Amino acid sequence: MRTLARTRHELAAYLQARRARLSPEDVGLPGGGRRRTPGLRREEVAALAGVGLTWYTWLEQGRDIGVSSAFLDKLAQVLKLDAGERRHLFLLAHARPPAEEGKTYCVVPSLVRRLMHELAHPAYVLNLRWDVLAFNGGADALFGFGAHAAARRNLLWLLFTDPLLRSRFAGWEEQAPLMLSSFRRDYARATQEADIHALVEELEKVSPEFKLWWRRHDVHAPCDGVRRLKIDGEPVAYEHTSLTIDADRHLRLVVYARQLAEVVMP
Repeated sequence: MRTLARTRHELAAYLQARRARLSPEDVGLPGGGRRRTPGLRREEVAALAGVGLTWYTWLEQGRDIGVSSAFLDKLAQVLKLDAGERRHLFLLAHARPPAEEGKTYCVVPSLVRRLMHELAHPAYVLNLRWDVLAFNGGADALFGFGAHAAARRNLLWLLFTDPLLRSRFAGWEEQAPLMLSSFRRDYARATQEADIHALVEELEKVSPEFKLWWRRHDVHAPCDGVRRLKIDGEPVAYEHTSLTIDADRHLRLVVYARQLAEVVMP
């Protein structure tokens, strides 16, 4: 079993290696003069991180001392760690990744777009704000995403404001509150993003149903199951599921497929 005791020496070596790759100029300190070893000195890192030299030395020596998440974040900034390096720092120091803030601005990888278009089933890509960032022909035929400008191509907005999409859902009054409660989970991950707040505020102004259901604070975790959609006026059961397509869990691919008829055994 992986324990903190077993990772302290790894943490020490990692900090030393990250410190060695930086120069004083990289962190806004005056350069000049030769150094016996490359990189920043321990006292420079300690000062920039706001801790005592002795305490930081103990950390780099792999001693049994506790560190807070706030300090690790500060240290990651001082050592100029990227997202992957910051995550590794937390894993070594806390045996768990850091809390990641959700982002609404994301780019769909080109390979994901290609795979989505090669699917035989309707599929589209959502961010945490539920903007429809990409979709294939099957999804367009089912939900009519292409009829809307990209700025308004938001699943939640269309669900509550577009009569055609609303009519696509059999029993909209039952399905829409469940979808909204699923959105609330993503909203909680990206509450620092101004655009997601703007979406909610605008929907509260234009949709009485949205305003009523949003203020119930219902939360339903599943992003898969069965939805009944009207096809040629008749309800058809579709299974749907969501697949995370980025490491930070900001994007997901939603796929719909007609539910197979149950086979009754004789």
